[in-house]
Amino acid sequence: MSVETGRGDRDAPWGAALAGARRLEADARRRRVSAARITEARGPAACMRRDSLFRRSLLAADVFAIVVASGLTVGLSHRSLGLTWASIACVPVLLFWAKLNGLYDRDEMLLRKTTLDEAPKLFQLATLFALVVWLADGVFVSGSSLDRRQALFLWLALAALLMLGRACARAAALRGSPTERCLFIGDEVSATTVRAKLNGHGGTNAKVVAHLDLDKAAPWSTDTFSAPRLSEIRDLAQSLDVHRAIIAPGWSNGADPRETVNLVRTLKAVGVRVSVLPRMLEVVGSSVEFDDLHGVTLMGVRRFDLTRSSSAVKRSFDLVGATLGVVAISPLMLFFAAVIKLESRGPVFFRQLRVGRHGRRFQMLKFRTMVEDADELKDSLRDRNEAQEGLFKIAEDPRVTRVGRFLRRTALDELPQLFNIISGQMSLVGPRPLVIEEDQRIEGWHRRRLELMPGMTGPWQILGPSRVPLKEMVALDYLYVANWSLWTDIKILLRTVPHVLGRRGM
Repeated sequence: MSVETGRGDRDAPWGAALAGARRLEADARRRRVSAARITEARGPAACMRRDSLFRRSLLAADVFAIVVASGLTVGLSHRSLGLTWASIACVPVLLFWAKLNGLYDRDEMLLRKTTLDEAPKLFQLATLFALVVWLADGVFVSGSSLDRRQALFLWLALAALLMLGRACARAAALRGSPTERCLFIGDEVSATTVRAKLNGHGGTNAKVVAHLDLDKAAPWSTDTFSAPRLSEIRDLAQSLDVHRAIIAPGWSNGADPRETVNLVRTLKAVGVRVSVLPRMLEVVGSSVEFDDLHGVTLMGVRRFDLTRSSSAVKRSFDLVGATLGVVAISPLMLFFAAVIKLESRGPVFFRQLRVGRHGRRFQMLKFRTMVEDADELKDSLRDRNEAQEGLFKIAEDPRVTRVGRFLRRTALDELPQLFNIISGQMSLVGPRPLVIEEDQRIEGWHRRRLELMPGMTGPWQILGPSRVPLKEMVALDYLYVANWSLWTDIKILLRTVPHVLGRRGM
């Protein structure tokens, strides 16, 4: 597509930006090896085929979960139970209920397709099925009715199989679908961030194939998305076989938000999926309520701090979880304490001064993993520091003992923090507790992260703290505080488990 000429030097940056986007994709095509895993399709056809693949995979997983959970409930019963024909008719009813709840349509809107985020709806589906089968005495099960234990087993088995089946189905669909080709429309900093997120983490199969930098295209223009330019972007997306456009609106530079609306409409009209990078949510978080004011949409932003009831719920959850954890693993903790004492002289626990809620300082506990004089050796090792922005971390730290290396790889050195949780100094999930010198680098609204107690794990743990710059880490902590819910804590705890098992500990 040729860029219009004759509009003066004013349009020269725009043409250069479009040409740059095309050059980026041309270079990528020359380097790319053609190895399509399904029948080649372009544009809207590729999007529809990918979406259909995910829907069919999830549908098959749900059918499998319902059939297996029902079969296990009947087969493991001590009484002679059997399934009736009515139970077969119940399967499409459940699938229709899942469809009404958007469980087959959300993936087409998302770059990162996860199952854990839909767990509440899956539990509702399992609850509905188990309750109906239990109350409908003799309708779905022949021979006898389900007792409470069998109904409970059916509920838990179906919920677990729905989540496991969907996770496997999504993983298979991601591997079997072509890479989602994305056009990024926005500034260079945002483009770099999105590329890093797409390449550095799991759950996605997408890449940015071209970038249209609006700062270079028309930094002074008030008609960034005029009709001719919308036509050029549309043609660019079609010529590059773009499946999704990621838009970072430049409203802070004076652009009219209505122009972004026109851009979204133009791209959707040609079958391109659209994702928008909302800058405002970097401050208010995603925990907002959409308010329809007679045709005008408003976003209600929740209060930043927790209510008294929410604080009580979080504290109760921490106390119960930490107490049960100490009781369950106390033999293991005693074993590690003995091994640490046998290998090297010094205390069992390492106490480090950290900054907690409202800036109060406390002694955070860990199993000692280094030699006794580790602090004195720190200055001599600063040239080997691998962390960023003030953090100190060495992959093969010579100060670490043999048992300490094992404890660090498995993150078991963090177990004594359960005592910090019981004493009210920490939480199971929360902002990362920083040492004093790191905390002094935090300024402005990022300090609102201290509204909650620091956590034994948090959003930073899932990403790997040694790989996350301090600035990004405190931003994650701020958004965690802004969006807190008990379900958020449960999701982070569940996502921490595979992270630790994969030996990507702190």
